[in-house]
Amino acid sequence: MLSSLFRPAAAGVVCLFLAGCFGEDGNVALGTLERDRVALTATANEVLVELPVAQGTFVKKGTVLARLDPAEQQAVVNQARAEVQKAKANLQKLENGAREEVIAKARAMVAGARAELLDAESTFKRAKDLTARGTTSQAKLDSARAARDAAAASLDNAEEELKELMAGTRAEDLDIARAELAAAEASVETQEKILADLTITASRDGMLDNLPWNLGERVTMGSPIAVMLAGKAPYARVYIPEPHRVKISEGDKLEVRIDGLDEPVDGFVRWISSEPSFTPYYALNQTERARLMYVAEIQLPDSAADLPNGVPAQVVLP
Repeated sequence: MLSSLFRPAAAGVVCLFLAGCFGEDGNVALGTLERDRVALTATANEVLVELPVAQGTFVKKGTVLARLDPAEQQAVVNQARAEVQKAKANLQKLENGAREEVIAKARAMVAGARAELLDAESTFKRAKDLTARGTTSQAKLDSARAARDAAAASLDNAEEELKELMAGTRAEDLDIARAELAAAEASVETQEKILADLTITASRDGMLDNLPWNLGERVTMGSPIAVMLAGKAPYARVYIPEPHRVKISEGDKLEVRIDGLDEPVDGFVRWISSEPSFTPYYALNQTERARLMYVAEIQLPDSAADLPNGVPAQVVLP
């Protein structure tokens, strides 16, 4: 009888103990400390000629981390710059128009053509008079007429060429030359950008975590040359159980417990997923809904900058 009276009390103690344990576990999100991984990739198949920074070094944005051989691309840039100079010279030539010597030559050709026309007209008149007297043939008259007409056409051609030189370059030709110069300059900018990309620099402040390629190797385009862990302090990447998801929003302050530290660290929610990591294809009942997990990132303060990646962490949930 006495033992039967103690059974409910003992069961109650066990239930309270288990409730306390499960309640604590239910209010904790598990995960690890992480940092943003930034992979800086190669833009060309070139030989790696310089690695000035050692792995594990904290670097500032803009620090040179690696250099690829620039010789071939430098030649391409030089060729593009030469095309720009060529286009500039051509445009300047068209804007300046014909040289004085060329115009003087054209005027001399006009004068010569005019003199030839006068001579041809005189010859034609004599042939016409002789033909009228019957002392020469009709064929000679026709030949003199043809020579006169040809001299007149030569004079017209020389005068038109002189007019063209005096009028200067057509506006359409100037527009074409300006467009060619703009295209050449754009090509230089593109090739210079490709050349600059052969020097790999840090895109953010952080620690240089890995250099996958060795000095002297020919890297493949698109492969990572340097991998950085960006940011000063890590964040806790944890999984929030579904019952607690509605209680957590971005910007909330949460307590983070880190293995190896006696005191917890306060962090804030910088991101939380709107979709669960596990979604079954059938309808969710209450038991299965509780198994859903939402990935969240809890940013730690700068005072935690020395903490390494991969350390287990627990976030106390509200």
